[in-house]
Amino acid sequence: MTDYWKLFKAKPCSIGIKAVDQAGVFSEIVTNLAKAGALDEGFTEAANKALVDRELLASTGLGRNVAIPHVKIKGLDQPVLSISIHKTGVEWNALDGEPVQILFTVLRPETATELYDPEKHLEMMKWIAKLAQDGDFRRFAIAAKTKKELVDLLKEKANV
Repeated sequence: MTDYWKLFKAKPCSIGIKAVDQAGVFSEIVTNLAKAGALDEGFTEAANKALVDRELLASTGLGRNVAIPHVKIKGLDQPVLSISIHKTGVEWNALDGEPVQILFTVLRPETATELYDPEKHLEMMKWIAKLAQDGDFRRFAIAAKTKKELVDLLKEKANV
């Protein structure tokens, strides 16, 4: 059993991303993180830029309608995570060419801190990638009607 789901709080998540391109999606996600108090306003510009720049290096779209944009943010002392749903999907240059509907966004510190262990980070990323392969998870996540439902789904899948 894993407790990585606890890193996802309902408030910064989204079940209704509306943007029509990657930059817009990132802007919406970062704004949600800041509005929810999960990300200090002072980091929003850096987070947006880092997410856009990271995507230029290689797509974070794994396929099966899932992307895991993940970046290091200078000055951050703990990881900031969200799961966001784009009901209709957005073009992402994913491996399978399909649009992305589920986005696991991971902002993390550059180095280890009291609140961040880089070794656990890799385990968490593996857990997220495994979730992305789970057809039931994807189907239920896209159908979620509330942010709490999304986080409850993560919790349920952590116990499997």
